[in-house]
Amino acid sequence: MHGEKTSPAKLIYQIDIKKEIDHTTQIYLSKGLAEANKVKADGVVIHLNTYGGLVDVADSMRTSILYSPIPVYVFIDNNAASAGALLSIACKKIFMRKGANIGAATVVDQSGAAMPDKYQSYMRSMIRSTAEAQGKDTLVQGGDTVYRWKRDPKIAEAMVDDRIVIPGLIDSGKVLTFTAGEALEWRYCDGIAESVDEVITKYLGYDNYEIERFTPSWLDNMRGFLMNPFLQSFLILFIIGGIYFEMQSPGLGFPSIVAILGAVLYFLPLYIEGLAANWEILLFIIGLILIAIEIFVVPGFGVPGIAGGILVVGGLILSLLGNVNFDFEGVSGDEIGRAILTVLLGVGLGFFSLIWLSSRIGRRGPLQRMALVTDLEGATTSLGLNALIGKQGKAETVLRPSGTVNIDGELYDGVSESGFIEKGKTIVVVRTGQAQVYVEEIRF
Repeated sequence: MHGEKTSPAKLIYQIDIKKEIDHTTQIYLSKGLAEANKVKADGVVIHLNTYGGLVDVADSMRTSILYSPIPVYVFIDNNAASAGALLSIACKKIFMRKGANIGAATVVDQSGAAMPDKYQSYMRSMIRSTAEAQGKDTLVQGGDTVYRWKRDPKIAEAMVDDRIVIPGLIDSGKVLTFTAGEALEWRYCDGIAESVDEVITKYLGYDNYEIERFTPSWLDNMRGFLMNPFLQSFLILFIIGGIYFEMQSPGLGFPSIVAILGAVLYFLPLYIEGLAANWEILLFIIGLILIAIEIFVVPGFGVPGIAGGILVVGGLILSLLGNVNFDFEGVSGDEIGRAILTVLLGVGLGFFSLIWLSSRIGRRGPLQRMALVTDLEGATTSLGLNALIGKQGKAETVLRPSGTVNIDGELYDGVSESGFIEKGKTIVVVRTGQAQVYVEEIRF
C-alpha cells in the first residue's frame, strides 16, 4: 500500500509596502509582481502599512494590481490611509489586523489641507471605479436573484467626499474611515488576522505553502529617490545653473560637469522606468547643442539660444509623462500639470538661486569659502591698472559681460560696459577697479 501523495507546496510571494506611497514603493510593487510572475507564484500578499502618498503613483500601482494575472491580496498591518486605501480596494481580498484602519482618502496638499474639488473629483472617480472593478456577488433571496457589489462603490467614494451620506454608516461632513471590525461588517475586509501566515492558512486555505519575499536592492531605492519630484526640481536647478555659469565663462569646465551630471541623474531613472523615451532625451540633447552653438559659434542671444531653451524645457517635461510618441490619451491633466510644475519650479529656483549665488560667492557670508578670493570691495585701484585707462586692445575671449582682454600683449580680466562683445573686437579701457579693467567696444 502506497502512502498518501502530498500535494506540492503553494508559493506565496510577499511584497512589503511600509512607507509613503511614492516612486520607490511603485518600483517595489512593479518588480515584485514581475518576479512573482517569473516564479509562477500562486498568489501575492502585500504587507501594507502606510498613511498614503502621491496620487498619480497610487493610480499606477492600483492599475498594476487590478490587471495582475496572479491574485493579489493585502494584509493591512495598522494603516491603509488615503493612497493606501486605494491600493487595498484594488486587491482581490482585504485582510486587517485588529486595531487597523482603512479610509480617509481625501486628496490633500503638503500642509494637509484639502485640495480643490477638481482633484477630489478625480480621486472619487478613481476609487469608485476601483471598487466597481471587484464586481458583484449573485445572491438568491426568496426565489429572486439579487446582485450585490462585493465592495460598494458609494462607500469607497465616502472615503474621499465628506458630502456622501450612507444611512447607518456615516453622516454628511465626515470622511469615512473604517476600523477592522467596521470594515468586516461593511464588506471592506474579508478577515481579521494577526500575521501574513494566519492570512495564508486561515483565509486562503493553504496549509502547505512557501513564502518568497521581495527584497529591494540599493539601486531600487536610489531610483525611487531620484524620481522624487522635489529632487527632480533640484536636478533641473543644477542643469540650468551649469548652463548659466558656462555661458558666463565659456569653456568645458566645472559648470559643464554639473549640468551633465544633473541631466544624467534626471533622465536615467526615468529612462529605466520607461517614461523617458529616446526621442525625448534627444530633444533635450539637441536643445543643449543649440545653446552650445549660441555660446561658442554665434555669440549673442538669438534663434539658436531661444530654440535650444524651448527644447531643453520641453524634453524635461515630456520625460516625466507616460505619453507614447506624443499621444497623451493615457495621460491625465493632473500628471501634465504636475510635470510642468516640477520643471518650472526647477527652472525658477535655478534662476533665483543663480542671482543670489552670483552676489554671494566670494563675498562675506556663509558662502565665502566657496571661492579663493580677497575682499576687493574696499580695495584701491593699482597704479598699473590706472595707466591702462584710455588704451585700446582686443577681446581675447567673448565678454558676456566678463572675460579676458589683450592690451599691449598682456592679458587682463575684463568686464564689458557696452553689452555683449565678441572675441577679437577692438575695445578701449574706460575705468578700472577690483583688479580688473572695464571696457567698451570701439565701433568703426
